[in-house]
Amino acid sequence: MTLNDTYSRTISRVERWFLAYPDWVPAVIQVFVEGAGSLDERALSAAVERASAACPGSRLVRRGPRWADSRVAPAVRTVDGATVDRRTFAGVADLHRPLTGDGEPTCEVLLLTGDEPAVVFRAFHGVMDGKGVLTWAEDVFRCLRGEQPQGAPSRLNETEFAERFGVEAVNADMAQQWPSVLGPRGEGGERGFFWRRLSVDGVHPAMVARLAAVLAGGRDGRFMVPVDLRRHDPSIVSTANLIQTLPLDVPAGDSWEDAHQRLLTMLAERRDLATQVDGAIMTVPLPALRTQVMAIDAMAAASDRYAAGATVSHVGRLDLAAFSGPGFTATTVYALPNPGPAGPPEFNITEVRGRTELTVGWFDEPHLVARAEELLAEIAGTLSPPALRSWAGNATDRPFREDVTVVHRLRERVLSCPEAVALTGPEGDVTYAGLGAKIDAVAAGLRRRGVAPGSVVGLLAGRTVAAMAALWGIMQAGAAYLPLDGQHPDARLADVVADSGAPLCLVERAYADRACVPAGCERVILDELLEEPGETGPIDAVPDGLAYVIYTSGSTGRPKGVEVEHRNLAAFAGWAERVYDLDARSRFPLFTSLAFDLSNTAIFVPLLVGGSVVLVPQEPDHLVLRDVLRNSGATVLKVTPTHLDLIGRLGIEPEGFRTVIAGGELLRVAVAAEAQRMFGAGCRIFNEYGPTETTIGCTARLFDGDTGSGSVPIGLPGDNTKIFLLDPEGRFVAPGMPGEMHIAGAQVARGYRGRPELTVERFTRMADGRRVYRTGDMARLLPSGELESLGRNDEQLKIHGYRIEPGEIARVLEEHPAVTRAVVAARTRPGGVDRHLQGFVIADAADERELTSFLAARLPAYMVPSAIVRVAELPLTANGKVDLDALPDPYGEAVAGRVEPGDETEEAVRKIWARVLGVEAARIGTEADFHRLGGDSVGLLAMVAAVCEEVLAGERERDFMATGLRRIIGNPTLATVCALLRELESPRGERR
Repeated sequence: MTLNDTYSRTISRVERWFLAYPDWVPAVIQVFVEGAGSLDERALSAAVERASAACPGSRLVRRGPRWADSRVAPAVRTVDGATVDRRTFAGVADLHRPLTGDGEPTCEVLLLTGDEPAVVFRAFHGVMDGKGVLTWAEDVFRCLRGEQPQGAPSRLNETEFAERFGVEAVNADMAQQWPSVLGPRGEGGERGFFWRRLSVDGVHPAMVARLAAVLAGGRDGRFMVPVDLRRHDPSIVSTANLIQTLPLDVPAGDSWEDAHQRLLTMLAERRDLATQVDGAIMTVPLPALRTQVMAIDAMAAASDRYAAGATVSHVGRLDLAAFSGPGFTATTVYALPNPGPAGPPEFNITEVRGRTELTVGWFDEPHLVARAEELLAEIAGTLSPPALRSWAGNATDRPFREDVTVVHRLRERVLSCPEAVALTGPEGDVTYAGLGAKIDAVAAGLRRRGVAPGSVVGLLAGRTVAAMAALWGIMQAGAAYLPLDGQHPDARLADVVADSGAPLCLVERAYADRACVPAGCERVILDELLEEPGETGPIDAVPDGLAYVIYTSGSTGRPKGVEVEHRNLAAFAGWAERVYDLDARSRFPLFTSLAFDLSNTAIFVPLLVGGSVVLVPQEPDHLVLRDVLRNSGATVLKVTPTHLDLIGRLGIEPEGFRTVIAGGELLRVAVAAEAQRMFGAGCRIFNEYGPTETTIGCTARLFDGDTGSGSVPIGLPGDNTKIFLLDPEGRFVAPGMPGEMHIAGAQVARGYRGRPELTVERFTRMADGRRVYRTGDMARLLPSGELESLGRNDEQLKIHGYRIEPGEIARVLEEHPAVTRAVVAARTRPGGVDRHLQGFVIADAADERELTSFLAARLPAYMVPSAIVRVAELPLTANGKVDLDALPDPYGEAVAGRVEPGDETEEAVRKIWARVLGVEAARIGTEADFHRLGGDSVGLLAMVAAVCEEVLAGERERDFMATGLRRIIGNPTLATVCALLRELESPRGERR
């Protein structure tokens, strides 16, 4: 079709039927696209104009027996979205306005504004069917995204389309002999129409048959099922009415499976091509045809008899990405039915990701509306049984101070116990009053520099008094703090700060020479800021304001910032205080990074109950851990299960602990049992679970001494938190069956900073409107009524409590000029437990050391694989994915270097390596690399601790750790360790 070739097509039999509708029947198909974000009216109008030129069926007017292109784009009109009830659609005149094509347009677009924006595509059923409207709508969104519209050039109507297949036509069975499923209505004549909408969790197979079986209610029933003829020739792209309606009979006693088989048989026999409207309709003048239609309607109303008990129309299973554009991400799509005179009620089905949308419409009479709502509830109960939706563990509602932030609560502590000790550590004790003064100084300094509520402020600092004052001061000023880990490369930190949009970054003097603050972000030395005068000022933190933004690994190749609001943090703190029985005696050591979500328990909770925080600025080697666990006076410990296991491997006997909380990864029963032995019978061991997106932790379970070989259950949801287990189609699973955890409640974060599409993808809404976070974590409900964790349903990894997306590491590897393709996987050494990252690359001339250095300059240490192997190709599975099992095992190869016996020192170290790594000593040569043998950072600490314990003289241990640990980390070979030992002249080799 050229620009000069005006589009037109013959009005078909079905379309002529719609033209015979009286004026009070709109006969308009209305497709709602609801979303998050916003749409500009001018941009939408431009997209509609461009898309409609490609889909001229949206610009039609009637010219005698034909539809002709008016060349005028459908109008875009703005409607206040707050006036549209998305369940009843009552009282919205815009949804009842007809579009007939007689001197007026046949299509238009409504833009519903407000907090829940939507776009409504309206088309007269005489020019489009449901698929036609969707085709047009998808092109509008293509244009919004700057893509080329697909276009719909076909001029075929449904009769011409069917005739191409040579199937003998039969007239559709329109005998009026079936009662309405909603019951009898009043006399025929002019009246309004109602709609009702219900969302059901999950996508369910054979929905038309399932719906028909419910509507039949165990009695004989007939249902009209519109069928899209495009299925016979997908190359035809058209917005026209290419539908025919099949009668689906459901005899009494038939199941939905029986009905589905009957429908499939009719489709296989291509009865939709044969069933056509009687051609005589084309010979009756429209006024006379309209009179006939009204007479049939009056008879149907009087007798309550129709061609079917209901029409059941499946609009389609839709991809929400096709209905999204810049600044607007679709969350659901559904269609309003358009029942007509002499027709039965109409039910529409639309399936989107994890949800089935059901709508019903008919004549607006109270008893019909009530029956429609009853049927929708019955359908929902059949598809999603209440017994599966409810779980005793979700009875978690508990009052908490929603209007008070943690900043307000800390101010209360400063006023109520000013002389109590808040912080301890190498810098000495700091009282609550002293901490409060420093917080005031930071908040005042930030306000002087223009930091406003809602801003994000970067914080690069160690575990120091200044850091604690800074993060609390940032929040007191109404801003959110962005914790930065000084162990991360400068490039990584600069990217995070830039991505967050932070206008200012507080940098502790120890990090002043780091090149990690991007242009446009003001660098302020924290130590100098604390020397400026401060005063007790207002608290600008508010419940719905951001408390902090913390970055995690991203599956798309870039880290993502989780935005946690004050209400989320307050909800967690209140639950943690209660479930862990915390009070003024609670003393938490803080020895993990401020940028590690696990640290937030120690940062916030003890100070809210009058307790204290032990600041541990050193990196936690075995000497630091020994001092913290035996001499710090700490009473509550929060660690990852990996570090809890390390404590056991180091042989440390902790003292004085009342509570230990393990979180961040799977807690094995064996590790929990050993922890119970180490910390003593009087110490409570908790297993805590919670993604960063649900604020630190949201389930907990007290270890009860179970000596099984599996993992400790993660227990029950915390206060005001609910967890739902859903299958891949979004359906509730039965007890004992695996399902993905969807978490709802007060701790669910705002979303991802600057990533609206990802936010909508992961922070979804269930059918009842409840906002949930899709964790990707699998679990099942145990007979005890508790949850058991079952790992991931995607490629995300948890190693040492850190979330790692292998795709992000692979993307960075592929930035190296010598690498053409990369894949990263986590493997467990045979006979081992811990997983290790391994990289595999197709590369020209880069060796492993070069690639490791390349990654180390761009990624945190915990994301750098312990081995990077060059391969000629990446093996693929039958479905085209990389076959991880077919990749070589870097740890299974012979280790380079001599393996003949060495001196006393070397043999002692070799035995330690063999024990820690679980490999034969004969395989460990002098140049063997600890990581290439399967060791990780935690195992390295265990190895170094064993060397200190078994080889070194006691007085040289601290010298060894002070001078040697960094050298070992940089070059973790057997030769390096032995050389350090010889330098210290400690060749004893026997156990102390």
